[in-house]
Amino acid sequence: MSQNSSQAYWMPFTANRDFESAPRRVSRATRHHYETTDGRQVYDLFSGLWTSGLGHCHPTITEAIATQAGVLDFNMSFQFGNELAPRLAQQLTALAPENLSHCFFTNSGSESVDTALKIALAYHRACGQPERTMLIGRERGYHGVNFGGMSVGGIPNNQKAFSGNLLPRVAHLPHTFNLEHNAFSKGQPGWGGHLADELTVLIDQHGAESIAAVIVEPVAGSTGILPPPAGYLEKLRTICTDHGILLIFDEVITAFGRIGEPFAAQRFGIQPDLITLAKGLTNGTVPMGAVLTTDTIYQAFMTGPAETIELFHGYTYSGHPLAAAAGLATLEVYEQEQSFAGARALEPEFEKAVHSLADHPLVVDVRNFGLMAGVDLAPDPDAPGRRGLVAHKRCFHDENLVIRNAMDTLQFAPFLNAELADIERGIESVRRVLDQINS
Repeated sequence: MSQNSSQAYWMPFTANRDFESAPRRVSRATRHHYETTDGRQVYDLFSGLWTSGLGHCHPTITEAIATQAGVLDFNMSFQFGNELAPRLAQQLTALAPENLSHCFFTNSGSESVDTALKIALAYHRACGQPERTMLIGRERGYHGVNFGGMSVGGIPNNQKAFSGNLLPRVAHLPHTFNLEHNAFSKGQPGWGGHLADELTVLIDQHGAESIAAVIVEPVAGSTGILPPPAGYLEKLRTICTDHGILLIFDEVITAFGRIGEPFAAQRFGIQPDLITLAKGLTNGTVPMGAVLTTDTIYQAFMTGPAETIELFHGYTYSGHPLAAAAGLATLEVYEQEQSFAGARALEPEFEKAVHSLADHPLVVDVRNFGLMAGVDLAPDPDAPGRRGLVAHKRCFHDENLVIRNAMDTLQFAPFLNAELADIERGIESVRRVLDQINS
């Protein structure tokens, strides 16, 4: 690749100048491996970007996309439609918790979040409560990079360059991460459920009548894998119900088997009012997102003359036929291969493997839930984040392994159908890299 072409591409969430000094590019993918541009086979221990739980280039999905591309490549999505999107919506709502019976399609997790926030605000207006305009997120939360999701998110680096125009009516719950009480936790920590009571503090401060919705990731992902403390989500649900506040689960990462069930709401036994989706919806093949809502929310909009647009919101590619074909094929494979049960069965062995790093001198914490795990490294005092990036790069170049780093947190998200031996080899590779960094 020429220097001009590489510089033309401004990469997302990437140290672009550092990347070009030793690029990490791939040209092909098959099942659990990438092929690099120099011909190496590289094991993917992050299943795409939380996206490709069934493995790369699954033949059922790729065939469905190719076939659809030759039949109907695109159709206008406003006042017009195709036959695939309604079928996918029906199958998604059938898979979801029973109270979530309607589906609005988007193109990404970021768009799903902003759609859910807009639906929440418009719902209260439709119910005669237009004063409910406040949105509550959580510190260290990640809800995409559009202005709504960025505002309710709680990762400072994602906000500070744009802080002058974030949404004004936003508050944040405290995060649940606490090394003193929860270091090296396996599954849900026992400490921290009481932090959900901070929602009542915000309600007392702002008034329940001013709050539209609370949005949380059931398991916080991009910030470094923060499982919810025992009882935490249950308390949030109770408080929201008691005060007429909508509860949004951002399941862009946790849905579709990532934690062993179709949705995290089912794993935790919680009934949210809206769920945001993307990533595993199409196994990462074609960009697509969705928002699931209750019938109560949907029916609040279905008033007035039938010719009236009920929600002035949507995207050119909402319900795109290629994406819908990919989504239908992906749901078919999840069912045929019993992917969610397989992920649940793999979970305890994955937990053992990742916690085997707990004794390394550079590791200050390991935590996991489902097929998600984070390993915190002691930061370089002179350059926070450097060790995590060095580990990511050395894994790729020296160990033929892909992992993700967020600053000094190494993140792991194996395929739902991963082989335990491959996971264990990957963790051994990480240990060798950490030994080199520590030498």
